[in-house]
Amino acid sequence: MKKLLTAVVLVAGTMLSGCAGSTATPSPTPKMSVEESCKFLNTDTFVPTGNAKEQAGQIGQHYQEVADKVAPEVGAPIQQMAEIMKQVAASPTGTKTDEQTAQLTEQINKIGQYCK
Repeated sequence: MKKLLTAVVLVAGTMLSGCAGSTATPSPTPKMSVEESCKFLNTDTFVPTGNAKEQAGQIGQHYQEVADKVAPEVGAPIQQMAEIMKQVAASPTGTKTDEQTAQLTEQINKIGQYCK
């Protein structure tokens, strides 16, 4: 038992010391401020192409990319919008239901609380 414990400690120590000299994974890209995020959103000119399903997928992907860049206050609703659009893209027709449209409007209104 004592030999096993010693072996585990040695292996763990070797693994940790091996990591000591390596650089840590870079921190995520800093988010924009709310003000910068609102300016960015107001100048975003993304235009999807293709049929309704393709467009919904492209919009969902674009929303995801935008949510990752902007301030968390506006990024969280955009993330929700991305998820909704991914659901739309996964539907047979690629068109929004009334409920999805209402959900998107709700998220847009949340963004509007910060971007006036």
